[in-house]
Amino acid sequence: MSAERSPGGGDLAGGLEAELRDELRAVARDLLTEKGPEAALDWRSVAEAGWLGLEAPEALNGADATFAEVAVVLEEMGRAAARGPYLGAIVLGAGVLGLLEPGPGRDRLLAATASGEVVPAVALPGDGAAGAAGGAAGEVPFRVEAGPGGPRLHGRAAFVPGAAEAGRLLLPALDPGGVPVIVDVAPDVAGLGRTAQPVLDATRGFGLVTADGVAVGEEAVWRFAGDPALALGRVRDRAAVAVACDSLGVSEAMLDATVAHAKVREQFGRPIGSFQAVQHACADMRVRISVARRLVEGAVRCLSGPPGGDDSATGVAAAMAKSYTCAAAVDVVGKAMQLHGGMGYTWESGVHVHLKRAMLNRSLFGSPAAHRARLAERYR
Repeated sequence: MSAERSPGGGDLAGGLEAELRDELRAVARDLLTEKGPEAALDWRSVAEAGWLGLEAPEALNGADATFAEVAVVLEEMGRAAARGPYLGAIVLGAGVLGLLEPGPGRDRLLAATASGEVVPAVALPGDGAAGAAGGAAGEVPFRVEAGPGGPRLHGRAAFVPGAAEAGRLLLPALDPGGVPVIVDVAPDVAGLGRTAQPVLDATRGFGLVTADGVAVGEEAVWRFAGDPALALGRVRDRAAVAVACDSLGVSEAMLDATVAHAKVREQFGRPIGSFQAVQHACADMRVRISVARRLVEGAVRCLSGPPGGDDSATGVAAAMAKSYTCAAAVDVVGKAMQLHGGMGYTWESGVHVHLKRAMLNRSLFGSPAAHRARLAERYR
């Protein structure tokens, strides 16, 4: 009962694109699994592998790829429970930069991100306060206020991925006219605060970002190339689907580990995999993963297209993938722990690492209940 294709392959593309994604998946799996669970990413190796600039233009050290390729890497990171700021720096950081109007500052930062020279972070709340409901202006966490000494930035965002290690912070804000923009600030600027926020999952880092009267120059305010509210909604959908990809990888890893354990673990002189109850439990895990994979594939397909398409369909696909996949991952890992017996509850088994990651994913960027409420809005 090995896992099937990842969201970047299968029905998403055929021919050469599918072969390239299969190759990317194989390289990612080799690079991530050779160090074992909870291993920290070597950012230089990741940059050399080309993962940091997958969606960036070729002229800016990128590969001109799509979110489908990023999804392959995300699933393998979930499978390996890898440590690192990929979610905050690439899924959100590079994703936001790609939606902005081209300019010298934006282009320099995108090129530096793709080469691994700078690790950015986007102060998008990960606690679900603004993540599950879309792109309404009232949910933007920061605001730029005009004052006698010039514009000042105020606001706060909690559970920001990669905030502690970020070399640049991209803060979604409302300008004095109420238009969503991105404010580029250095992490050590006066008035900006970063506080680490410990979470259940030790494989990722989060922080509280606050701005109390940060001076804002005109060159630091970057505008979106399209509709700002829709662009921010797309960023939130990227975050939700990225977490769903991670949870899919977690589930696949636990199914494979459970099947392998059931083949060698014996009770009453027989492998426990020969018992019907164990077979049914593994089959249930497989069904949950198969449904999750289809939902993730649909969401990845929507996000792999150019911005400005059917944003309502993208939001629906993202909400469905996030709510189902992240809830299913918790169930799958819990069942894996149970089927490993007493060994599954030990520190040495490593199952607890994936369980903690799955539990954080379930609430990160909107709980299943919040995303189901978002889906229910279609019927009002």
